[in-house]
Amino acid sequence: MSKPREPEPAKLFLSAIYRDAAAANRLLDLLAERLGPIEYSTRELPFEATGYYGAEMGGPLFRRFFVFRELVNQDRLAEIKLFTNALEQGAAVEDKRVVNLDPGLLAMNNLVLATGKAVAHRPYLGSGIYADLTLIFESGSFRGLPWSYGDYASPEMIAFLNRIREGYKQDLREWRQARERV
Repeated sequence: MSKPREPEPAKLFLSAIYRDAAAANRLLDLLAERLGPIEYSTRELPFEATGYYGAEMGGPLFRRFFVFRELVNQDRLAEIKLFTNALEQGAAVEDKRVVNLDPGLLAMNNLVLATGKAVAHRPYLGSGIYADLTLIFESGSFRGLPWSYGDYASPEMIAFLNRIREGYKQDLREWRQARERV
């Protein structure tokens, strides 16, 4: 019989897709107020991976990825997604989003995104939110799965996430040491 135990905390990861950088920055400030400071971010990149958001948000669209400093309990992913959804709705203009925020968790073995869209490989978390197993860590690197978004499985993104994972390993060591002191 296995004995249930809480997983170690994960690194909170966020993708922001937007047309208006000022609107995205306002939401990121609200995220940082609630979730703690942002530790890493990418430069602004053109977002051309899909036309999915263009009808609602217009264009051209841009994307940045953010990683938060504080580790979070993995069972908070649905709560965080609900918060980002509320921020998106609060910033919407005429019922159309101007920013798309997609949170996820980077752990030692995988990268999981939160979504409201149900498909076969997405287990239900609760409150209308599903977990999307996007990447797994295997043989020394993250790698994509048959359903992974192409931009997440790109060599550049994999390299970025592998670097984030190295820092996360140190964060976990510090977290474990702090727990031992208690």
